[in-house]
Amino acid sequence: MDCKICELKQRQFYCENCLKTHLHDLRQQTQHYALDRDEHVAKANKALVETMIPARVSRANLTAAQRQVEELQIGLAKLRKENERKRDRLRSLRETLASRRRTMSAAKLQISSVVPAPPAREAEDITSLSAAIARARSGLVQELVEVFNVVEVGGRPPIGGKAGTKGEWTIGDLILPVPGDIRRYPPDHINAVLTHTIHFLSLLTFYLGVRLPFEVVWTEGKLGVGQPWIGAIRGGETGGWARWYTKHPLHLSSAPITPSSPSSPTTPRRTHSSPTPRIADSTTLAASVVGADPPASAPESSFTTALSMLLYNVSYLAHTQSVDVPLSQAGDVLSNLWMVCCSAELGRKSHETHPTLPPPTPASFSLDFAQLLQATTANPASRPRAKRLTHHTSSGVARDRIEESAREDEDWDLVDDDV
Repeated sequence: MDCKICELKQRQFYCENCLKTHLHDLRQQTQHYALDRDEHVAKANKALVETMIPARVSRANLTAAQRQVEELQIGLAKLRKENERKRDRLRSLRETLASRRRTMSAAKLQISSVVPAPPAREAEDITSLSAAIARARSGLVQELVEVFNVVEVGGRPPIGGKAGTKGEWTIGDLILPVPGDIRRYPPDHINAVLTHTIHFLSLLTFYLGVRLPFEVVWTEGKLGVGQPWIGAIRGGETGGWARWYTKHPLHLSSAPITPSSPSSPTTPRRTHSSPTPRIADSTTLAASVVGADPPASAPESSFTTALSMLLYNVSYLAHTQSVDVPLSQAGDVLSNLWMVCCSAELGRKSHETHPTLPPPTPASFSLDFAQLLQATTANPASRPRAKRLTHHTSSGVARDRIEESAREDEDWDLVDDDV
């Protein structure tokens, strides 16, 4: 309609019914178009899920497989080149080795045809060299005896038709008693003198180049550090010692324990003490022993067996230096070592130099370890001795002998199963 004043077109006005009709039509069209839209969207999603995604996954898997195949082909080509290079090098080495063998064969033939047999003077040179080595070893041993002060005190030679008496042997001014007298001394004294003896024996065998049948190891892995344990090395059946490979304690403790019988190399043994019994325990030993071949378990370990092993080592060392030690004298450790150090054949036989000794122990060494162990365990009667006696060492200083710490009927500690 036109404005009567400005004569401009104005908005048309509709009635309420027309507006309702118009809005109804608009809603129907909107719903129709929404249904079409949802249908197309559903078709597109279905096509994407059922067709496009599997196709894309297949193409991706195919591409990854192709890439892996290419990498494998590249690696295979590298391996082939490396194998070919190694084949060429191996072929070259074989040719070089064959050439050297031919050269050596020709040289041997030429030397055998030109060089005469070695003269007898070379044998004399070897003999003189062996004698010089023996003299050097003897000098080292004499210095070792002086350093450790291995002497006999308290004895006297035969005078006026009276028989002489044997004294006590000391090392480092400490008395090393025979097995029957060990109970008379406190454990600390026995441990100290055994440590000196083990150190002396290890240096002596090192200088002489002799390998002993029983090996000593220490709980801290170093010589003289910790507590000593002893066991057999690998060897033959001669002497019956090789089967005693389990380590045994070569030291005493303050715990009162007394062995009832020699321990077996393969079966556990129960030790008894006075007044209460105790079973040997080796759990702490396995945790504390380090170094060369430490013992895994030692329920049958005993000090008596370890001491017998030490006596056997000394007797075998004496045999290698042409010194005969009978079974009845095997307990005098320092006396036997003194005879070894004074032997006229000292240093002439060794496991390391000419003439080479056979491995421990040869058939010529007749001492059986079982017999020695039985004799040591039997605890022979000890020599009577005074409770208190003064003697002089090599330096002239007077020293009191250690008093008896227990009567002969009071037995303590010949077995130590605890570390």
